[in-house]
Amino acid sequence: MAPRQQPTIRQRRFGAELRRLRMAAKMSAPAVADLLGTDRTVISNVEAGRFGISEERLRRLTSIYRCGDSGLVDALAAMTGGRNKGWWGEYRGKVPPDFLDISELEASAARLRTMQTAHLPGLFQTEDHARALFNLTDPPLSRLDVELRVAHRLARQDVVAKDAVPYVGLIHEAALRMLVGGRDVAKRQIDHLLEASEWENVTLLVIPFSVGEFPMMGESVLYAEGRSRALDTVHMDSPAGAFFVDSPESLTVFRRKLDVIERMALPAAGSRDLIRSIGREM
Repeated sequence: MAPRQQPTIRQRRFGAELRRLRMAAKMSAPAVADLLGTDRTVISNVEAGRFGISEERLRRLTSIYRCGDSGLVDALAAMTGGRNKGWWGEYRGKVPPDFLDISELEASAARLRTMQTAHLPGLFQTEDHARALFNLTDPPLSRLDVELRVAHRLARQDVVAKDAVPYVGLIHEAALRMLVGGRDVAKRQIDHLLEASEWENVTLLVIPFSVGEFPMMGESVLYAEGRSRALDTVHMDSPAGAFFVDSPESLTVFRRKLDVIERMALPAAGSRDLIRSIGREM
């Protein structure tokens, strides 16, 4: 079996959880390989996301590790098999790899939560809004690269618009007042947010200026809930690129902070009223 050269976030997440289970069982990789009757490098490659395994072998592994969480085992079993053939595959080599990881993370989530201060959620950006943002990239992108990134961002939106994955978005008032692309583009963007806020699976909550300071100010956070809580993953942007968080301790902290911010935000109806008011002022 040839190792994967660039494991996806889903494959890396799968391997990381298996390593966590092995460590909890206090077993070495060579010892596990001996019990499976396989080469000792297989375990390390699986845990790094470089090798895939069958559902049968996954269940044997979790049995060896004495994992009593049947929900987690079933969720891991659903992640076995070949390479995920998601729609984002057509963009491989055309947009940054981080973009593909985010698409895969969103598509496999049971529920999505986001918090953003300066930008509107990518899953609800209009075409003109997204294009205006990508035209700000330094150094400038070619016209083709801009259009590829816009098309990819719009395709991502099916996860909420068509697949109806439950979504809760926390948006700071500052992001709503940014005139990205000019007043006309910004007004149409506000109208689209208002429409999306009425979708049954979508809850958009505004953090008003009056709240003052709050946890994770200035951050952009995507919290993707897995089919098992143990498989939750956080994505954050940084000047050096995207990074992903999956340690149980860190996930607990993120959940707690998002819960706090959600309580500080306006309720859904009040949020729609403020969004509507901002639109009228444009």
